[in-house]
Amino acid sequence: MKISALVLTAGIFTSAVSAFSPSTTFNSPPKTAALRTTDNARQSISSSRTSPQLAMQTGGIDLSDYAQRDVPGMEAWALQYGVQKAGGVELYTADGADWQLITQQPIQAGGSVLFVPSTIIMGSDAVVQEYGGALQQAEQELVAMDKGTERRLPLFRLMVKILAEYEKGQQSAFFPWLNSLPRVFYNGVSMTNECFSCLPPYAGWLSSREKGTYQSFVKALRRGYVPLQSVNDEAVVKWAYNVALTRFKEIWQPSRQKMIAPMADMFNHNTNPNVEVSFDGQGNCNVIATQNIPAGSPLSISLGDPTNPTPIFAQHGFLYDDCKTIFCKAIHLEEQITALGFDFRDLLIQTESGQISPKVWDLFLYKVLQDNDPAAADQFYVAVKTNDEAGKQQIHSNYFPYTLQALKDHVYSILGDVERLSAKAQSFDVQTHPRVPVILAHNALVQNTFFMTKNVLESMG
Repeated sequence: MKISALVLTAGIFTSAVSAFSPSTTFNSPPKTAALRTTDNARQSISSSRTSPQLAMQTGGIDLSDYAQRDVPGMEAWALQYGVQKAGGVELYTADGADWQLITQQPIQAGGSVLFVPSTIIMGSDAVVQEYGGALQQAEQELVAMDKGTERRLPLFRLMVKILAEYEKGQQSAFFPWLNSLPRVFYNGVSMTNECFSCLPPYAGWLSSREKGTYQSFVKALRRGYVPLQSVNDEAVVKWAYNVALTRFKEIWQPSRQKMIAPMADMFNHNTNPNVEVSFDGQGNCNVIATQNIPAGSPLSISLGDPTNPTPIFAQHGFLYDDCKTIFCKAIHLEEQITALGFDFRDLLIQTESGQISPKVWDLFLYKVLQDNDPAAADQFYVAVKTNDEAGKQQIHSNYFPYTLQALKDHVYSILGDVERLSAKAQSFDVQTHPRVPVILAHNALVQNTFFMTKNVLESMG
């Protein structure tokens, strides 16, 4: 479930085996007017090409903020191209904007939920084959400008493909899918500088980092190696990036790439998902139930680490209301986090009680020791690295009042910052800053959790 039902996304999937068997017709989609293919479109959908000029003549996709999503049209298209759904599985919306897949019939654990044939799946490796040297030049330019983008080249390739299909308008074989997608996104890429100024440091860092990657992608595309006419239209390129960012699934075999499977990108997020999605050796997408699913249930996936909702907020633009923990927000101690071998997912506070995980105590003690007793800091470091719990606890006992005060100072600081940031966000007009509600929801989660933590710490002395 989501606190703000703002955008549907594709998520993180794991391996499964489909009980559906693809028919041979999947590799040769039927020619019908409803599919909006050209007369010679007998090839796989992923390799169809049409000039931008023709797309402009035939009409394109309305990307205005609240243009209606044609999800029923996408479903009809997908079924004609060989998508198969288990009995009772259907698309549902309560408001016409936020869609999800549900089942009206019970599904047993291990049962097939959905099958999407490879012919209508976008894969980043296929984009390389389609655009060849032109894409390679753009990627070389991108990595030269920003070396941090090298690991994100599969995302760049999907963005290129989506832009190319957008420019074909109704002549794109992917038009029904493109026309079903959200137009408005609420994630870090879509935020303004004013939005960033209302976020706590960790959320702001994640969101601005995503926007920085987007800006590097755009600069590389505007060098002109890949023949795209829409790269100078900020609204179009941002939309294409957001579509790629929020609907891909990453696979690692036989090579690392990102895939987008229409229809399989319509699952909502849940901390306890009930389906898993995978791709077989032929590139087909299979969705399997991971538990017994009662009739009337939403079908859900996981979009990321359920212990830490902020990365999902930064990438996908929503918060879910069943998260049990959040990161302790000690991003200013990143050097100490790295030295101790911790990860953000280790440094958690419980949202229902405010209780602090042991490694947060370790982290703050280590910083106290570094600042005041370097020899004890070295001793504590060795105890952490060797899993010497007795040694750690002895040092914790000796320095408990100082660690407690350091944590209190941190919590008081976060509470003050969040109150100030939320007040600033509330001063913005939601009509011109539509991401204010999700920012306020994020800040409220932090504020409520840290208020409970404050009470926990104050009860200790």
